[in-house]
Amino acid sequence: VQLVESGGGSVQVGGSLRLPCVASGDTIGRYCMGWFRQIPDREREGVAGIVTGGGTQYYADSVDGRFTISRDHAENTVYLQMNSLKPEDTAVYYCVTVSDGVPYDWGQGTQVTVS
Repeated sequence: VQLVESGGGSVQVGGSLRLPCVASGDTIGRYCMGWFRQIPDREREGVAGIVTGGGTQYYADSVDGRFTISRDHAENTVYLQMNSLKPEDTAVYYCVTVSDGVPYDWGQGTQVTVS
């Protein structure tokens, strides 16, 4: 599966961004999907996940209540809605497919800067 993220950019503290991840090569309906982020000098961390049917989502404690993951099978796209952004959310955000609980396919990432 090829994944292409977009929607990143610079935003003020308290602002919002929505990151789309468009998939090609296969339908996302077959996969659990997720978002990871890479903060400089830190390990990549899982931010959010969503099961194949979309009925259950998972969030890191640091973003719970502020971020929302969703999926649109018709558009073959996964979204990450980020609200109430903080400087510590500054990172490169990656979309992933998840297989057996492990991230498998990765997108190229999109930079989010909050200041």
